[in-house]
Amino acid sequence: MALKLTKDDLKQIGEYLEEKYPLIKGSGRGKTYSRDFEIDIRERIVRVEEELKNQREILNLMLAQMDKRFEMSEKRFEQVDKRFEQVDKRFEQMDKRFEQMDKRFEQVDKRFEQVDKRFEELREDMNSRFAIVDRRFEELRGDMNRGFKMMMWFTGLGFTFVTTFITGVFIYLK
Repeated sequence: MALKLTKDDLKQIGEYLEEKYPLIKGSGRGKTYSRDFEIDIRERIVRVEEELKNQREILNLMLAQMDKRFEMSEKRFEQVDKRFEQVDKRFEQMDKRFEQMDKRFEQVDKRFEQVDKRFEELREDMNSRFAIVDRRFEELRGDMNRGFKMMMWFTGLGFTFVTTFITGVFIYLK
C-alpha cells in the first residue's frame, strides 16, 4: 500500500526540511548555496581557531602554574633534604657519644677486672690467714686437750686428797 502524495504535500515537506536543515535550502540554487556554505564554514573555522587559541592560552597558564608548583615542591624537597642533613649530623653526634660511652665502659670494665683481681688476692690472703689460724687453733686444741686432761687428773687427785683428808678427819674425830 503505497501512499500517494500530491505536489502540495511534497512542497510542504520541502519547506519543512528547508527550515530544519538550511543546507537543503540552498541546494537548488547553485552558487548562492556554495557561497553561503563557504561563509558558514569560514565563520566556523574562525570560531574553531579562536577556541583553539583560547585552549592554548589555558594550557599555557596551566603549564605555568604546574611549573610554579614544581618549583615550590623542589623548594620543599630542598628543605626536607636540609632537615635530613641535620638529622644525619645529629646521628653522627650520637654515634660519637656512643663511642665515648663504649670507651668509658671499657675503662670501667678494666677497673672492675682490677678490683676483681684485688678481691681475689685478698680472698687468697684471707684464706691463707684462716688456714694459719685454724692450724693454731688445732695446736691450741691439742694443747688444751692435754691441759684439760691434766686438769682433770689434778682435779681428780684434788678431790681424792680432799675426800681422804675429810674421811681421815672424821675417822680421827670419832
